[in-house]
Amino acid sequence: MSKEPTKPLEQDLPYFKLGGKEGVQKLVGRFYHHMDTNPSAKSCRDLHGKSLESAAMKLEMFLSGWLGGPSLYIEKYGHPRMRKRHFPFAIGERQRDEWLLCMRDAMNDMNLDAEFDHYLWQAFRRFAEHMRNQG
Repeated sequence: MSKEPTKPLEQDLPYFKLGGKEGVQKLVGRFYHHMDTNPSAKSCRDLHGKSLESAAMKLEMFLSGWLGGPSLYIEKYGHPRMRKRHFPFAIGERQRDEWLLCMRDAMNDMNLDAEFDHYLWQAFRRFAEHMRNQG
């Protein structure tokens, strides 16, 4: 007798633990606020050009699906292929660390449950490392 895999309950998905659409929007808003205002994130900020509006919209769409919510990015742009899409930008340890600094600050602003915070932070650390394309 074979058992079908069970789907996670909606409330167990990271998307919903973060607060759904509003939680993703808040995280992304805080993330780009820190990137735009923290001088320690300058080299990462400089990769984004003058306005962060387009990057914020795309990150919201991507995180929605990545966290288990609606696949907004895929619906609009197709498969994310985030590493490939970022090949034109030199992303080394410095840019990775600056990106993570902004994400850590944004997560701190969210006052997340400690267990979920740890889970999400580990996922972002793996993601940021995967995005590196320079030594």
